[in-house]
Amino acid sequence: MFHLFGNLLTGYGTAANNRGENEGNITTLQKLLWKGQVHTTVSAEAIRWALRYYWQTVSDEYAVNRRWDDDKNDNKWQDDNFNETSFIDDDVLGFMRAEAAKSEAYDDNEPKKKGKKSVPKGTTTARRGVLEVTRAVSTTPYVGDITFNAKSGQKSSTSLYGTEIHATRYQYGFALTPNRLKDKSRIIPVLNGLTSLGEVAGNHSRFLYDFSPDSLVLRWTHDFSPRFLYCFEEDEDGIISVPDLIRRVETGDIDPTELWIAGAIVNSDSEQLEELEERGANVFKGIKLAVESLQQKIALDLQLPQRELV
Repeated sequence: MFHLFGNLLTGYGTAANNRGENEGNITTLQKLLWKGQVHTTVSAEAIRWALRYYWQTVSDEYAVNRRWDDDKNDNKWQDDNFNETSFIDDDVLGFMRAEAAKSEAYDDNEPKKKGKKSVPKGTTTARRGVLEVTRAVSTTPYVGDITFNAKSGQKSSTSLYGTEIHATRYQYGFALTPNRLKDKSRIIPVLNGLTSLGEVAGNHSRFLYDFSPDSLVLRWTHDFSPRFLYCFEEDEDGIISVPDLIRRVETGDIDPTELWIAGAIVNSDSEQLEELEERGANVFKGIKLAVESLQQKIALDLQLPQRELV
């Protein structure tokens, strides 16, 4: 059984609030303690939302159940009962709907006690998402940058507010087992989407941070574990490298022929990546070329029609 794993690194940019939450008059970034220092993070849910929106907007070929209405600023369901065969997002991202009980019901396995009321039982309609996505974590620590702004209100009133910002890159990983999909060919638009994301979250929908990968590592394998998540490291000079990935290959944990490596990392860590290429790794300077190459390999292994690559 084949598995697709990936670790993606965005370009360098300035990130702002990705939740719409604030503390007082400061819109805050999500943060976590990462390797002993405070880093900013973007949720997997925000990335998944952006992927669904990509399918909705890029082509009528991808039927999406949960569609975003830009005019009403809300989601609109095409089928409240869900359908993983018809809709790509129901199949790839999964779904869940919990409903309260319409009437009282007893558990037949529990003895009924005199005078005790029955407990209503609800129902759940759910499908676990096949695509798994990690949180995106900044490659550099957050040092507390904040911008202060003012806007005019009614009757000449002025409101002051601030926004936390972080100039950094983000990396995140994903995993997908195509045999778990109702339609295995949907692995192709998953790859297209994750490697083409534009806006992910942002400051109340006003902020642009390009989430398309500047560098990536993809692995097409029978191994059940990715073994290289969060493999990108950035030094004080902004140089990107993948020392843990190199170590994993050298120790035999990862077969280099299963790797597709592309983007700016090819120039940043060229010497070691040349060694990986000599060992059989697929190394490309361009992201799109690497994705197209892997898609051809996937289509061959899964016996997909060639039209699926379009």
